[in-house]
Amino acid sequence: MALLTGMAMLQPVLANAFTARNGARVNPVNAAVFEVVPRGGGGGGLYWCGAADYAQRALKAPWQARVYIARGLGPSETTNRRSAAQFTLDPQTAGVTPSAPSLSINALKVGDSMTVQQGFAYCQKQVPF
Repeated sequence: MALLTGMAMLQPVLANAFTARNGARVNPVNAAVFEVVPRGGGGGGLYWCGAADYAQRALKAPWQARVYIARGLGPSETTNRRSAAQFTLDPQTAGVTPSAPSLSINALKVGDSMTVQQGFAYCQKQVPF
């Protein structure tokens, strides 16, 4: 019974899951936040690529829209994976204070941002699966 309940709770997430060009899964957390869960370990480019690809293809965000980190690297809230980061296109609704962009794509600090186009450039640098 517990297994069936657990499976039922996963259905909405799995139904809404998006696979980015680099193989990362992207799942909505709530109406303003989405979570990027890469297939394996890797640098910040994996997360930014997944976030930008989802923002552009699934949310239809324009190339110049900014993607913000809503929660830095940590355990996934939508899967059982250990590494995920959460992003938003609407920092005010997500309760995120935008910050000056970090010099490191690997920092993944709350409030960091880049345009969809900048993030998507990291997809071009990834080795396809």
